[in-house]
Amino acid sequence: MAAGLVISAPASGVGKTTLTLALARAWRNRGLNVQCFKSGPDYIDPAFHAAATGRASVNVDSWAMDRGTIAHLVSRGADADVVLAEGSMGLFDGVAARGVSGTGATADIAEMFCWPVVLVIDPSGQAQTAAAIAAGLRDYRPGVRLAGVVLNRVASPRHEDLVRRALNDAGIAVFGALPRHAEISLPKRHLGLVQAEEQAEIGKLIDEAARFVAEHVDLDAVLRSAASWPPQPAANGLNVTPPGQRIALARDAAFSFVYPHMLEAWRVAGAEILPFSPLADEVPDASADVCWLPGGYPELHAGRIASNVRFCSALRAFAETRSVHGECGGYMVLGTALTDADGIRHEMTGLLGLETSFAKRRMHLGYRLAELAAPIPGHRAGARLRGHEFHYSTIVAQPDRPLAAVHDATGAIIAETGSQRGRATGTFFHLIAEDR
Repeated sequence: MAAGLVISAPASGVGKTTLTLALARAWRNRGLNVQCFKSGPDYIDPAFHAAATGRASVNVDSWAMDRGTIAHLVSRGADADVVLAEGSMGLFDGVAARGVSGTGATADIAEMFCWPVVLVIDPSGQAQTAAAIAAGLRDYRPGVRLAGVVLNRVASPRHEDLVRRALNDAGIAVFGALPRHAEISLPKRHLGLVQAEEQAEIGKLIDEAARFVAEHVDLDAVLRSAASWPPQPAANGLNVTPPGQRIALARDAAFSFVYPHMLEAWRVAGAEILPFSPLADEVPDASADVCWLPGGYPELHAGRIASNVRFCSALRAFAETRSVHGECGGYMVLGTALTDADGIRHEMTGLLGLETSFAKRRMHLGYRLAELAAPIPGHRAGARLRGHEFHYSTIVAQPDRPLAAVHDATGAIIAETGSQRGRATGTFFHLIAEDR
């Protein structure tokens, strides 16, 4: 029977991912089967989880997914010894308006499966106040149980002692304390961590994190705090219609942001995924009946994409007879032009009229609920799609017919409607689920 834990924190940037990876690898090194999940819409962390455990990780999201879908995804941990769900942002951080089964907060997942929470606390610049924060999180929401804390980035033994004493007085277990250790810092860029597949030394970094955490954290105590979890077979699956029978999927460093559960659902439904690399000037498979361009970092590779004439010409030819859809970065590449952070304008494929610019950064971040005005591959007109948008581009032009009426989690209208022209469609949000 699996035992479950949630790794969370008071805020982002405290060390949740590093601790999750370290625990997962350390327990795997002991011969345990570890299954990770990511609570929330972050599409980068699951690849790190897979690198640490050797098992595929997926996102579970209470704003976008119903309980049946989440239970179906989580049931993959039934044969594991321990399940680790890594949270997003702070433990209770979500949106103001409830979604399908919650607000997107990590606490929703903890309560849903009765998994205790291990808090990562960074007491930099404080001492006893760290205990007050931990106690407040412990008592904030009935149904969410705190297992204990791991202190991160403690300044000195004296600093650690002050914080430990305060936590002990508050009745909160301290599983360990980590001094600052630059060797286990994961590199970052503007959308979060640099992707796992871009880091040749990721295995060594995770091994060092596991060694370091095993030296400073009581792994046995953390494992004992996990709750036994008898997963029940989910009444329903993912209810996803693949965009086609044979899907040409752009897949490389510029096109990598696609949720693992979506690819899995396509395969389970019988679709065949045919990856190709636009950065290598590869073209969609001629036998494919649809082409899908995920998001990623096209702004870092815009010059190379623009110069890859074979890819651009083949994609335009593909769209003359078959559907092409792009999400976020993929949508930008389907557009007319992309201006990079240095102000250099690069011609894109021109299947849509969208023009974007990174010369003046403007963050777009949040959940999206879209009602389609026209179909996209796998989804009919009128379908209600839930997704997440995160990019720093500015729309210079979006002249084509709107693809959807798009709202944020509060119901406010969003200007990023997506576009449709001929057989090409695109959205700024990454699809997570369709409302049933």
